[in-house]
Amino acid sequence: MIKIAMVVFSYYPADPRVRREAEALVEAGMSVDVICLKGIGESQREDINGVNAYRINLMRTRAGKLRYLFEYSYFIISAFLMLSCLHLLKQYRIIHIHNMPDILVISAILPKLTGSKLILDLHDPMPEVYLAKYPDAPNSVIKILKTVEKFSIGFADLVITPNISFRNLFVSRSCPSWKIHIVMNSPQENIFQKNKPERNKKAAQSKFSIMYHGSIVERHGLDIAIRMMTHLRKKISNLVLHVYGDGNFLNQIKKNVRDMDLRDIVKFHGAVPLETIAKAIASADVGLIPNRMDPFTNLNFPTRIFEYLIIGKPVIVPRTQGIRDYFDEKSLFFFEAENTNDLSEVVLKVYHNPTQRQEVTNRGIDIYAGYRWKLQRKHLIELIKTQCC
Repeated sequence: MIKIAMVVFSYYPADPRVRREAEALVEAGMSVDVICLKGIGESQREDINGVNAYRINLMRTRAGKLRYLFEYSYFIISAFLMLSCLHLLKQYRIIHIHNMPDILVISAILPKLTGSKLILDLHDPMPEVYLAKYPDAPNSVIKILKTVEKFSIGFADLVITPNISFRNLFVSRSCPSWKIHIVMNSPQENIFQKNKPERNKKAAQSKFSIMYHGSIVERHGLDIAIRMMTHLRKKISNLVLHVYGDGNFLNQIKKNVRDMDLRDIVKFHGAVPLETIAKAIASADVGLIPNRMDPFTNLNFPTRIFEYLIIGKPVIVPRTQGIRDYFDEKSLFFFEAENTNDLSEVVLKVYHNPTQRQEVTNRGIDIYAGYRWKLQRKHLIELIKTQCC
């Protein structure tokens, strides 16, 4: 049996990419341990669908740069100690490190020195994420992050990342092309497909329902969607926006809703399990991704696109490189990022043209079919096995 240890500065099973990959490897007959953060009410150790979670007594607070530095340092040291002890007991064949931070790879020094293969899973490019959070960051900091990225990639035996634009970026500055592979963040079909709506049931609903789900941070542009609602409330009489998620921008968004007197047509549901998200999508008319344009969001491919399409819903998205790598204007509804007027016009077009809405959605579904989790899962398992030869 192939024994694998994953290390992630996040919560398990809350992190969807880590959960998808870990459960896929267990289903393929491998043993998977995950070293992760410990959330409120979570046990120190837990078996979740065959995956063994080992939790470090630390919570992520998002409280500022110095706090991030402390949390990263504490977690890296703790993960090094825990992973080293577990490796001496279990002799892992594969160590699978999930960024951020990239430097988390050093927690695997002992297994690496004793022959384990190291996979670095670059969920996001750290310099671009930092620039998105701190646009005025000094060049010296960005150079340090790029240097750490290059070191971390060099330390790994194999690198995986979730989309074309990320891969192109890493190849351009840090990684040989032969070393990096794409495993996309495709949704788990067993969760989403069972929630496909009955056509006659949806037709009986009276509201035109727009849905947003995901973390509520400034770069995700939910305030743009709120301004859109003020433009459209008199043009679409049965309009409603459902918001699922949490984040440090939520209080500002709620204030905007109160100030604009939109509480009757903007509904907040908080952070909910993925199964609840799937049911909510089934009841919506259209999914909305209102991301701002910045160095990160321009390259990112939101998994939410696939989550809407798998249940047969049209998706409205900003015109970014990361999305256009996969979809064209005939398969999604695009708008100019951060342009509230253009977004409003696109929503009106979707509302008034149900035939076109369905045609575009069907083409989007066809494209998504080539990137289903079933195919990504197979590719991931093949990559793992190549490291065990």
